[in-house]
Amino acid sequence: MVDALSVDAQDFSSPTFSNEGRDMKIASLLSMGMAGACALALALAVLPAQAASRAELDRDATAALNSLYAKYPAAKQLSSKARAVLVFPRVIKAGLMIGGETGDGVMKVNGKAVGYYNTSGVSYGLQAGAQTYGYALFIMSDSALKVLEKADGFEIGTGPSVVVMDDAMASKMSTTTINKDIYAFIFGQKGLMAGLGVQGNKLTKLK
Repeated sequence: MVDALSVDAQDFSSPTFSNEGRDMKIASLLSMGMAGACALALALAVLPAQAASRAELDRDATAALNSLYAKYPAAKQLSSKARAVLVFPRVIKAGLMIGGETGDGVMKVNGKAVGYYNTSGVSYGLQAGAQTYGYALFIMSDSALKVLEKADGFEIGTGPSVVVMDDAMASKMSTTTINKDIYAFIFGQKGLMAGLGVQGNKLTKLK
């Protein structure tokens, strides 16, 4: 099916394939209906996310974190205690009943980039369309950091415990209530998107 729809892996992973070109490819696949959505889900689930350079990715990740810290002091508090922060500034999610999502991110320690990661997943029951969002993982324990540093990564929901923050939780959090391995902030243009799950997303370290 993927071959029939001409979904070429190189189209998405090539350094010359811009974010705009990627979004146009997504829109084209969506216009094909269910078959296009299935192909899109497969393509997004197995390919590196965006063709941005590491410098661009670092810049976007820093901007996303600064915006998050400005809106949610709890995130800033967590960053001061975290072993590392893994931020995905732009994740593309699209589909029709069956969907896929993917994005690249940066792991930062003391504000410096120490590694690059991909997040990807397949979901079901999506309405037709596409959206972008971002999320940041605050890694609080050495054991969780060791799992993330493995080349094959891990699936969110297995292994280290992950708590997805919403506005109410963020307003009540203090450094004395931190007791989980990882805290996740999922964000969009209008603030936290706690209802948008990242459960099942695969995190993989990029070479």
